[in-house]
Amino acid sequence: MLSTMFARRLAARNVHYGWAVAGTTFLTMLVVAGAVGAPGVFIVPLQKEFGWSAADISGALAIRFLLFGGMGPFAAAFMNRFGVRRMMLISLSIVIGGLLLSLGMTQLWQLVLLWGVVIGVGTGLTAMVLGATVATRWFSERRGLVMGLLSASTATGQLAFLPLLASMTGSYGWRTAMLLVCGAILVAAVAVMLLMRDRPSDLNLAPYGEQAIQPVPAQPASLGALLATPLIVLRDVAKVPTFWILFFSFYICGASTNGLVQTHFISLCGDYGLAAVGAASMLAMMGLFDFAGTLASGWLSDRYDNRWLLFFYYGLRGLSLLYLPFSDFSIYSLSLFAIFYGLDWVATVPPTVKLTAQRFGPEKANIVFGWIFAGHQLGAASAALAGGLSRTAWQSYMPAFIAAGILCLIGAALVLLINRGRTPSLATA
Repeated sequence: MLSTMFARRLAARNVHYGWAVAGTTFLTMLVVAGAVGAPGVFIVPLQKEFGWSAADISGALAIRFLLFGGMGPFAAAFMNRFGVRRMMLISLSIVIGGLLLSLGMTQLWQLVLLWGVVIGVGTGLTAMVLGATVATRWFSERRGLVMGLLSASTATGQLAFLPLLASMTGSYGWRTAMLLVCGAILVAAVAVMLLMRDRPSDLNLAPYGEQAIQPVPAQPASLGALLATPLIVLRDVAKVPTFWILFFSFYICGASTNGLVQTHFISLCGDYGLAAVGAASMLAMMGLFDFAGTLASGWLSDRYDNRWLLFFYYGLRGLSLLYLPFSDFSIYSLSLFAIFYGLDWVATVPPTVKLTAQRFGPEKANIVFGWIFAGHQLGAASAALAGGLSRTAWQSYMPAFIAAGILCLIGAALVLLINRGRTPSLATA
């Protein structure tokens, strides 16, 4: 395989192959996130072409968010059993299939099926647990930095594509913009086929920062046992208060990012006279600042108390969201919002992953984080639907944005209740 030859060349230059795996994962998460974020650009064009309401479209996107998160724990178990590379290729194939089929949709049920169910399942087969799995398997040192890098790819993909997609949609229609997303996913699939490996031991390597090659843990032999593994883990961690604090704080994280801003920000700005391309450019600016903020968060999470990091991240996000309704929606005020909000779009992920690994052990961390991430997407689905309902019922998105800001301030206080210790019975189980 190309990966074996490439690993030898990197080793000759004293570079660990884990960085190549992290780079391939970064690209994959980037383009999948672009597919997840793209419908935010298409809400208004779909309304104009088919006459669907914001609530109708938001309902389909809410289903996608739910499946994206609900698949997470099972995706982690599938990665453990069938391999990361195989699951990445299956995920990308499902997503590109769903997007291509959606080019011919004309009915609302087709939107729900393709953008809700098919793309929700496809993206959910990797979701954020892909980054957590790669970071914990391939890196003993620099784990927080790598998780920050991979987390940043998610928000960057969701936001950086948007100005280009908005421009293409305005000039050529949403179907042409969708083809661009499909092309990017195809490029990522080729990179995965050529470079991705499941574990360091596949290349006779130890994780970065360690000397000993780690054996492959035993996995459930039957499909029934495999599907039961995430449920058994949930049963165990549900007894631990730290899990529920992380779950509900991540619910707030999802409600205040993917579900609300990613889905409704462009439409919100349209209500105040800002064109879709301009609003998408603001989201792209958030993506740039998020990239810097999340990398910094990964670096900080290796050095400081992760609870206090989360406290400041949620607090800053809450204040940013509460500021937005009282701004004048000028370029200046929206730029201020983009900077401060963007700095912690997904900066919460590295500290949350670190706390999960510390409390529940590295071998179960990806499944436990999968359940925590399910909380994130439950929040995203709630906010996506609530934003659409708010716009349909009150002709305004503002009630949803104010509620999200208050939730973030609650989340800031909540994370300080996490205990500092480890959960030995689960971490060593």
